[in-house]
Amino acid sequence: MKSFPVSLLILALATATAFAYDPSPLQDICVAINDPKSAVFVNGEFCKDPKQANADDFTFMGFRKPGNTANPLGSKVTPATVNEFPGLNTLGISAARIDFAPGGLNPPHTHPRGTEVLVVIEGTLLVGFVTSNQLNNTLFTKVLYKGDVFVFPIGLIHFQLNTERPPALAFAGLSSQNPGVITIANSVFGAKPPISADVLTKAFQVDKKTVDYLQAQFWYDNN
Repeated sequence: MKSFPVSLLILALATATAFAYDPSPLQDICVAINDPKSAVFVNGEFCKDPKQANADDFTFMGFRKPGNTANPLGSKVTPATVNEFPGLNTLGISAARIDFAPGGLNPPHTHPRGTEVLVVIEGTLLVGFVTSNQLNNTLFTKVLYKGDVFVFPIGLIHFQLNTERPPALAFAGLSSQNPGVITIANSVFGAKPPISADVLTKAFQVDKKTVDYLQAQFWYDNN
């Protein structure tokens, strides 16, 4: 019997490894359960009978009107994920409209399940993202003008700020039907129940009075 070529063995192992990975999760948590009657689909949605589908299932009209920016942040994100736009289910994409009042901010946040590409439609935006600890938390930032495009890599903290007096408008595309949003300030200081002050004073190198003050604030969600 001829010996199996080592090169083919390596190729076979590499191919097997390439296909042996978990699919990207489309929800924050998914607790394993042995009771099939209590189970849900991994993507969190049931599929409509395709024979019953129509054009309305693939149409979203939520971007027609500007978002209400009369809030502490001066911005409003209007999402079009699978939760608002059922036709996106299984397609791996979503979108958002982001309106900015003068000086409005879409605060530092992450999308744990999607990369975001942003295009400025009106106004001027200061945008940026911060890399992970592995790359020394490097800040990449840019001032964008009408027609400019910027990309925020999956999972990295990023923001957008309207630096001018006129309102600004941007549209975003995301590489998941349910990219998720983690607003940093809300998550850290607005957690329910609150994170221990012992943790936050050491993590942020501030005193307990400062932590108590921040935890007492109303952390507005512009999504």
